[in-house]
Formats: sequence, C-alpha cells, structure tokens
Amino acid sequence: MRDRLGTLTALYVTQYLGIGFITVGLTAILRDGGTSLDTLALLQVVGLIWPIKFLWAPILDRYGSRHRGHYRSWLLVLQGALVLALLALLPFSRPADALGPVIAICAAYVFFSATQDIAVDAVAVRLLSESTRGTGNGIQVAASYLGNLLGGGACVLVYDRFGWASAIGLLAVLTAVGLLVVWRFREPVRTDRVARVGVAYRALLSVFGQPGCRWWTFGVVPLVYVGAGMAYALVTPALVDAGWSLGRIGVVTGVVTSAPAIVAGLVAGLGIGRFGRGGVLVVGGAALAVSTLLLLPLMSGRAPLGATVVALCCFMVAYTVANVVLYTVNMDYSRPGTGGTDFTVLSSFGLICSFVAASVGLAAADRVGYPSVAVAAIVLVAAGVVLGLAHQRRFPRIPDPADGPATEHPSTDGVKAAA
Repeated sequence: MRDRLGTLTALYVTQYLGIGFITVGLTAILRDGGTSLDTLALLQVVGLIWPIKFLWAPILDRYGSRHRGHYRSWLLVLQGALVLALLALLPFSRPADALGPVIAICAAYVFFSATQDIAVDAVAVRLLSESTRGTGNGIQVAASYLGNLLGGGACVLVYDRFGWASAIGLLAVLTAVGLLVVWRFREPVRTDRVARVGVAYRALLSVFGQPGCRWWTFGVVPLVYVGAGMAYALVTPALVDAGWSLGRIGVVTGVVTSAPAIVAGLVAGLGIGRFGRGGVLVVGGAALAVSTLLLLPLMSGRAPLGATVVALCCFMVAYTVANVVLYTVNMDYSRPGTGGTDFTVLSSFGLICSFVAASVGLAAADRVGYPSVAVAAIVLVAAGVVLGLAHQRRFPRIPDPADGPATEHPSTDGVKAAA
C-alpha cells in the first residue's frame, strides 16, 4: 500500500505543477510584461476544461490496453503529453508577445492534465481500500496545493533569476518524474468485464442511483462548497479594498497559505481512517465557521498583515479538511468498473458549485456587504455538515473484509449485466 500511495502522490503532484504555473506563475509573468487584465481573464477561462472532463471520462473507462494496463496505457500517453506541452512553451521566451500560441498550448496542457486526472482517479478507485481512501484523497488535495506552491511560486522565482527557459525546463523535468513512475507502475489486471461505451456513458447518471448518492451530491456537496466558496470569493476583493498590493495578495493567497493546506490535507486523510468521514467532516465544518469569523475584520475593511495571514491560513486549512472528506465520499460512490466516470462526474459537480459560489458571493456582497455574505456562508456550511453527518449515519460504509483493495460495489452488477 505504501508503494501505491507513493505512485498516486507522484502522479497527482506532477499533474498540478503546470496548472499552478498557468493559473498563478504565468499570469504574473504576463502581467509583468504588460498584458491587460482582460487578456489574463481569457487565460483563466482555459481552466473551465476541468469541470467538463466528465464528458470524455467514459472513453477512458471503456478503452485501454490489457497488455500494458487499462489505465496505465492512458497514463503513459498523457504523462508524456504533459511534458511535451511544457517543452512546446520553450521558444516563447517573451510570452506576452506571443499570446495566441501560448494560450493554445496552455489549453492543450489543461486538457491533457484533466484527462490524466480521470485515469489517476480511476486507478485510485481500484487500488485504495476502504481504510486508505481518506489517505489517498488527502494526498490528492495536498498535491493540488503543492503543485500550486511549486508551479506558481518556485518556478516564478526561477524565472525571475534565471529566465524563461530555466523555469519551463524545471517544470518539464519535474513532470517527467511522473512519466518514470508510470513506466515502473504495474497496474493490477482487470478481472471485471469492460463495459461497452454506451454503458460507460450511462454510468454518468446511474452513479446517482446508489443509496444515498443523490442526498450527498445534491444536498451536502452544494451546501459546503457554495458556503466555503462564497466566503473565499470575497477574500481577494476585500484585500484590494483594504489597500493590499497585488504582489502581496499573490504571495499570501498563492504561496503562504498553501503550506499549511498541504499539511492539513495529509492530516485529514489520516484522520478519516481513524475517526471516520462524519467525524472529520464535523471538524472541518466547525473550523470553517470559526475561520470565517476570523475573516470578519478583513470583510469590514481592517486587514493588518499578521492577523489577516493567520485568518487566511486557518480558512485554507479548514477548507482543505472539508474538501478531503467530500472527495473521500465521492470515491466511496465510485464503482471499480466505471471508476473514472463515477469519480469525475461527482467531483465535477463540486467544481461547478465552486464556480457558482464565486459569482453568487460577489453579487450578493455588492448588495448587502461582505460581512453579511460571510455570515450566510457560515450558515450554509453548518447546514451541509449537519446533512452530511446524517447521511453518514444513515448510509454507513461496509468495510472491506480483508482491508484489501476496494471491492466491487453492489451497484456495479448492473453495469456488468448491461455490458
């Protein structure tokens, strides 16, 4: 199991390196080169590829090589494509002067990264046991922050000192580590019957037919994500209103808060194995409420550096803990035969909720003010935690008999029969 978790760690971290660079590092580099904010907004739009990746997830569940490993065969191609996409950026040492090609390459990278994430999640569904899913998803969430820290922070520092080629080269080398990991990985042979592509696409809806899945996906997830997302959407404009420079905002929100979030993801994953999904969800929800209250001075226009950094770190830690629980339960509902599709569609709904939350929070703040929206966010998160705890009590997980790899979920039988 240690080797399996090590493999997942390497793959999750390397897929987020380029994402962190595109969303944080490249944005800063382009802005420094005089790129307008409208154009930078276009670069952020390429991130919308991630929430819609469920549209092609069934293809990965349907097709794959039995000789090289069903999902490993995809990972070999996709991990290599990530490296090549980064290397394709090397000629553009002045990216602000070649925005068209740079944005096109970034869009291709995000597509490869999103597709690679489908394959890695499917591997995780098949490899992780009931007791290690929390750890696996803690690693996944922590990896996103580590990728942001390295891609959005360290690579910018390398760029500032050594130039474009060194920064892109570092990204490509780090990403290539994942290719070596995939090459050495030996995926367990699929013993289940592979569903036809039509059946695989029907899994986009059949996943919600499992006991309690609709309750979780359309009740708990929106309440927690919208509540937390509304509060976080207020942070950047509130910092600007309080007089913080864009440079300080970028460092604090993109780098400083990532370090405790990485630790929180790993600790939350271990905590789920010991205290259960419901127990850690309560801790995360309570911490979100308290940390949102700590942000109220910022929402009222007072933002001293020390206290604000502490409040933001506490908020990111709390959000990370809650996020690990949400991902873990999503994996509980992911069936081994259609793991890529199931986990992707469930997690994509959470991403969509986060996008909606940002719009709703900012629009509401324009009418009633930051503090009122922050209080409403606390109420939504509290309602989500209560509903989530009730869900876990009504639909408890059945532990794997030998604590081995995840067993077939009863609802998988329908997929196999249809196949």
